[in-house]
Amino acid sequence: MEKLLKISRIIDALNEIIGKITSWLVLVLVVVGGWNVVGRYLGRLIGTNLSSNAYIEAQWYIFDLIFFFAAAYALKYNEHVRVDVFYSKWNPRRQALIEILGTLLFLIPFCGLVIFYSWETIVNSWSILENSPDPDGLPRYPIKTTIIISFALLILQGISQIIKNVAILKGLQPQEESGDY
Repeated sequence: MEKLLKISRIIDALNEIIGKITSWLVLVLVVVGGWNVVGRYLGRLIGTNLSSNAYIEAQWYIFDLIFFFAAAYALKYNEHVRVDVFYSKWNPRRQALIEILGTLLFLIPFCGLVIFYSWETIVNSWSILENSPDPDGLPRYPIKTTIIISFALLILQGISQIIKNVAILKGLQPQEESGDY
């Protein structure tokens, strides 16, 4: 079990790093979004366009990165939305069992389906080096690739959660408040 818990800690550390980096993208998103607004109105005043489709698409792409890469981080911290009418009243062992079943029956298959069905579209996008149809738009193929990466990270975090929940079923408890085993 100790080897599995070590793998879980490695996955957690990876998603922790990605989550922290992603959190800084929120600031970048605010700056780019602010520039889009200021540039549009200031540009009208001085008669020069200070914004472009590239800035607008950059704002969308940054939001996509935040949404996609924060998913595994949120799972690590149990921050996904759930209806826990019964769950909150159950003991930790029963909660762990439900978490394992939910991850195996829903999370991992769903992520696998997303990767499977998006793969061909993403490969095609790379093969033609797809760009935005808008003037001055950004390339589309890199942002589409984040779909596969983010869902793979979500699968990895799901595996980490399974390992930690199996440890709970075996009677192991977290070493500290961080949730490490």
